[in-house]
Amino acid sequence: MKRKFVVSTLGILTLLACTLTPSSVPVSTKPPADTSNPPTELFTPRAPTETASVIPTDPFTETPSASKTPTSLPSDTPLPTVESLEAMVTADRLSCRYGPGSEYLYLFAFRATANIKLIGRVDADNWMWVLVENERPCWVHSKFLEVQGDIKTLPVVYPGVARLPITPYYPPSAVLSAKRDSQTNQILVAWLEVPVSLGDYEDETMQTYIIEVWRCQSGQLIFEPLATRYTYISFLDEPGCSEPSHGRVWVQEKHGYAGPAEIPWPPYSE
Repeated sequence: MKRKFVVSTLGILTLLACTLTPSSVPVSTKPPADTSNPPTELFTPRAPTETASVIPTDPFTETPSASKTPTSLPSDTPLPTVESLEAMVTADRLSCRYGPGSEYLYLFAFRATANIKLIGRVDADNWMWVLVENERPCWVHSKFLEVQGDIKTLPVVYPGVARLPITPYYPPSAVLSAKRDSQTNQILVAWLEVPVSLGDYEDETMQTYIIEVWRCQSGQLIFEPLATRYTYISFLDEPGCSEPSHGRVWVQEKHGYAGPAEIPWPPYSE
């Protein structure tokens, strides 16, 4: 009798368990958190993870291993100014120079994938000023960088905050003339010769004069550094810009620069 009572009790418990168990378990319809694309901070600077590799030999030509054009907002959209942007070098070796152009004196080179910090630019958006640990800041071309952010948010630091090293060994030149062709708007500038000793050449390809011009082209004022060993040079300066064109001449030797000699800008023909 006792055995039958136990069996009956088990049967009742089993029946109750089947009745109380829900037919289906509710499943959350909320998707799982996406960990593949964590939210990005607006700006979090960090120290470079790779220091610059100094190349003791002659400067070389940059050869891009990859290229990525930074995305920028339309020119009429106001952009906030940031103190710095992070970037990665995409060239095999990227020269960092004393000035914003390929003809300025060479300082050293970054290797591919080096992480660097950009702290300024020229108003043409093509040359970036780089903060380097234990070195003076130097200039690299934006074509060989993958930038985290919009380079137009960096402050324009040249001319102004960023300065060329001044040589104590040579005097500045003086501009002798600056004439405009009324038909073509070509400007011809001539200056006083300052002979540079061959021992003060950085290498056999160094140009002894750097001519910095801010000239008008297609309605925009563009910065363009020109270089020569002659005492004259010509370039195009079109009408139509809201800002005035201007320029200056530097003497270049391996220790630094003498000048600048300001160019008296010739007016446009009526």
